[in-house]
Amino acid sequence: MSIQVKTEERVAVRDVTAEVSEAVPDDVVDGVCTAFVPHTTAGIVVNEAEGRLLSDIENALERLVPRGEGYDHDAIDDNADAHLRAMLLGGSVSVPIEAGELALGTWQSVLFVECDGPRTRSLEVVTASAEAVE
Repeated sequence: MSIQVKTEERVAVRDVTAEVSEAVPDDVVDGVCTAFVPHTTAGIVVNEAEGRLLSDIENALERLVPRGEGYDHDAIDDNADAHLRAMLLGGSVSVPIEAGELALGTWQSVLFVECDGPRTRSLEVVTASAEAVE
């Protein structure tokens, strides 16, 4: 299932837990859910969705991979920092499904991280039941 994620800023962290959870079919009671970002300048992680932490994630990405540092790729698209940030974040996460629900920890959420917005992106969600995984 494809989910559309819209962002308004160049770098933005969006909690997409509810959307990913809704994409789990009713007939999958136990299994695994994988959320995949088919873009090279966005990533996905599991972490806490507390507002100040989301801001901290954005700021940390800027400190780790500053924009405009003379990256070779900037001569083409001026977005090398976005590619490098997405590489650090990763392009997919897998979450167990137990009793038909995402088996996330108490403070865990699925976070989509836009590194080259504003944009509307696709987030692909694939599930497999435990019977199919075994």
